[in-house]
Amino acid sequence: MLRCLRRSYSSAASVELIASVRDPKFRIPGDATIFSGIQPTGIFHLGNYLGATRVWSDLTERISEEKLNSEPMFMVADLHSITVPQIASDLRTMRKQALASIIACGVDPAKARLFYQSTVPEHSELNWVISCSTPVGMLNRMTQWKSKANLSSGASLADDASLGGVKLGLLAYPTLMAADVLLYRSTHVPVGADQAQHLELTRELAIKTNKLLRTDYFPVPKTLLAPTNKILSLKNPLKKMSKSDPEPLSKIFITDSDKDIKTKINKAITDSIDGKITYNPIERPGIANLLTIISAIERRPVSQILNDVENFEKRELKALVVERLTTEIKGPRERFSELMKNDALLNRISKEGTEKAREVASKTIKDVYELMGLN
Repeated sequence: MLRCLRRSYSSAASVELIASVRDPKFRIPGDATIFSGIQPTGIFHLGNYLGATRVWSDLTERISEEKLNSEPMFMVADLHSITVPQIASDLRTMRKQALASIIACGVDPAKARLFYQSTVPEHSELNWVISCSTPVGMLNRMTQWKSKANLSSGASLADDASLGGVKLGLLAYPTLMAADVLLYRSTHVPVGADQAQHLELTRELAIKTNKLLRTDYFPVPKTLLAPTNKILSLKNPLKKMSKSDPEPLSKIFITDSDKDIKTKINKAITDSIDGKITYNPIERPGIANLLTIISAIERRPVSQILNDVENFEKRELKALVVERLTTEIKGPRERFSELMKNDALLNRISKEGTEKAREVASKTIKDVYELMGLN
């Protein structure tokens, strides 16, 4: 019975809860529950691949090689995608493309649970429970709702003009993200640095929900930071690479041909500084971005890459990036093409992933309801 779980809950998270998967000291605990998700924006670009999905693949393979008693869970976060208006036919296609991209980028569905968020209704159920103990002030401090609503970073819900233009779903996005993580009692969540703020909130909400339940039912999850620095736009290296960028030369997709890759890299913005190649994200963001791409592909620190290329001309650096990228993207491009032609396989993978996810999710909801007196 769950009553035996009741004990004094923790009210503080004083331990270090952020780790880098590149840290040589990092070890995956044998009983770890690794979970993450990505929105269905369609075919993955280089940032999605190097900054997220390949980390998922690496973690999955490590768990398999080390024979740990753990099965990672990765979802297509389609409920999150509707915080902004979507066209139904486009969303269906992008969901399929996102699932195919995850697999094409190396995540083995035989070793990880892959599913669509919307096929597990317990996400929405737990979201309501968590929302009931989430202070609006905590959501007000988040930055993503402001950027997506085209508001300044200093905007506040206390401002009637700001409040009038914000949809509830966009504001409450972090509570659903917390529900996603806590639903599987996740212990480790691999994300990029831009999601670290939301994971910090998730940890706070885990503690608050445990208070509500009067037990340490939910683990306080660790944030696993992706080892790759943010991949930036090739045409404006002051912002991250994004599918929504209207400039086609700003991004590289896993489906791009060798010719496309070469064209985009050769036209990438660098700078007019002469002399040695240096890594300076502030003064030389274009060059720094190219070095970051090589570093991510080779899984070596930028400092090591710099030792190899510091005497290169810019055209030589670009040529090296093209060489590395065309080799790296070939496998994902071919796998993606095959998967998109095989609806039956993708449907089977998502169905099996959903069934496994719901086994865990339904138990969590049952436990939470019992602890709240709703059984």
